[in-house]
Amino acid sequence: MAAIAVLYFHSNEHTLHDQLSKVYGPVFSIYLGFTPTVVVRGLKHLKEVLVTRGVDFADRPHDRLSESITGGRGIIAVKYGPAWKEHRRFTLSTLRNFGLGKKSMEERIFEESQYLIQELKKNKDSLYDPHFVLDNTVSNIICSIVFGRRYNYDESTFRNVLNLVHEHLKLATGFWAQLYNAFGFVKYLPLPHQRMFRNVKTVFGFLGEVLEEHKRSRVSGQPRDYIDYYLEEMDKVGDGPKLSFNTENLFMCMVDLFVAGTETTSSTLEWSLLYMMTFPDIQEKCHEEIDKIRGDRDHLDYEDRLRMPYTQAVLQEVQRFTSIVPLGIAHAPIKDMELNGYTIPKGTLIITDLSSVHYDESQWKYPHEFNPENFLNKDGELEKVDSFLPFSAGPRVCLGENLARMEIFLFFTTMLTHFEFHWPDPKSSPDLTPIFGISQAPKRFNMRLVSRT
Repeated sequence: MAAIAVLYFHSNEHTLHDQLSKVYGPVFSIYLGFTPTVVVRGLKHLKEVLVTRGVDFADRPHDRLSESITGGRGIIAVKYGPAWKEHRRFTLSTLRNFGLGKKSMEERIFEESQYLIQELKKNKDSLYDPHFVLDNTVSNIICSIVFGRRYNYDESTFRNVLNLVHEHLKLATGFWAQLYNAFGFVKYLPLPHQRMFRNVKTVFGFLGEVLEEHKRSRVSGQPRDYIDYYLEEMDKVGDGPKLSFNTENLFMCMVDLFVAGTETTSSTLEWSLLYMMTFPDIQEKCHEEIDKIRGDRDHLDYEDRLRMPYTQAVLQEVQRFTSIVPLGIAHAPIKDMELNGYTIPKGTLIITDLSSVHYDESQWKYPHEFNPENFLNKDGELEKVDSFLPFSAGPRVCLGENLARMEIFLFFTTMLTHFEFHWPDPKSSPDLTPIFGISQAPKRFNMRLVSRT
């Protein structure tokens, strides 16, 4: 395998991957700091790593920063094995208990959407930055499931916690994070990476208070939310085989669900509004389809999406074109593996470059432009495209995929039911350059809202 011996601190990794793959092929190695890393690109090889041999590549690599923060616990960064399987199975089961895939979850989202519309209406006569309200709106759904409560949009403590989460996800891919991963002694130096640990301390303090309050107030046999269900599971486990169910793992599951259930979905909704303002003709077509299917009802149901191919295509195109988690979450083989003729040792850090399939010229009609036709056939029907992987795939596929899809559709259509969204300066165009991090968020922007009667 071609090894590119570089000290690899790059602000936009997937763009560099595209350049390197033209020289070295779809599977190549680099040094991420001083860590040998394999980059996998293209549908054929991504499918092999994520799906065909998904279990063989389902581990997580050693990461000093992640392990310092999580202790190797939780759901997302934890190693492949019995504890991960138990927690993933339990979490999916608990999400279903709270209505995932059922009408009750839809009603939960609709209720939150009413708070969202009320807040937007307050600002319809001024230029408005939607970041805070969309962030809070989306986070309230996962908070209602995990913590059993929502947070008002003007609650400053919660607002600060969300800001610190977003900042951490950007810092975690930067120079100082990689330096920390390369040299453990850096932890003790007064360098900029210390900001990550200060942020984590604040966020963990907030979540720790939530957990302690649950321990004090819960009633055995009457679980209110994910935390209570987990505490019930701990009571049942006792000294049994599921010893991984403990307070430390519960806390990191809370962290994982809170962060993952907020960042990417809120970014998707921000991007969707930005692209609706960039392409007002596409926004108008969405309005027409929403109005046609909604009729005289006050809102759409999730099952209505099956009769709304154009709106679905628009939302999927937002996810494709922005590639919000461009590099997925790092994988590692659970044993020495062969891939594309190369031997990859157990535990090697593998980057699954999901963005590579989202712009693959052999897979899309319009790979380098924003165009909903990428997901529609000649009859205007929605097409399933194998190279569309916004949530990754295989054993480590995002466990919140179905919840995210429901939130994106319902919040987006609710906003477009009530408003037209306009770029405030007709002489300029929106800046579509992303802010690179673990996820790609848009730059902050102002918009003008016009009520629809």
